[in-house]
Amino acid sequence: MTEIIVIDERVELTLIELCQACNAERALLVTLVDEGVLIAKRGDEPDDWRFPGYSLRRARAAVRLMRDLELNAAGVAVVLDLKEQIEALQVQLDRRN
Repeated sequence: MTEIIVIDERVELTLIELCQACNAERALLVTLVDEGVLIAKRGDEPDDWRFPGYSLRRARAAVRLMRDLELNAAGVAVVLDLKEQIEALQVQLDRRN
């Protein structure tokens, strides 16, 4: 069964909340931020970071890739960036058809 969570775009998550929602360790998400996989909307230090609600989807995907495929953070960044590019191209194709 697929779990669906709807989060308002205006919602901001702390690092702790994101960790809880992804069932991930703090150090793992800090690494994802360091690699540019996740980008904090606000805050200079991990305890001050605030992530936009849409970051939850990307964070969960990143954690799954790291756990299931044993990818490192740099590999996850490449995979997610390519996935987003493919999705954008599919949207463009759908608009043309």
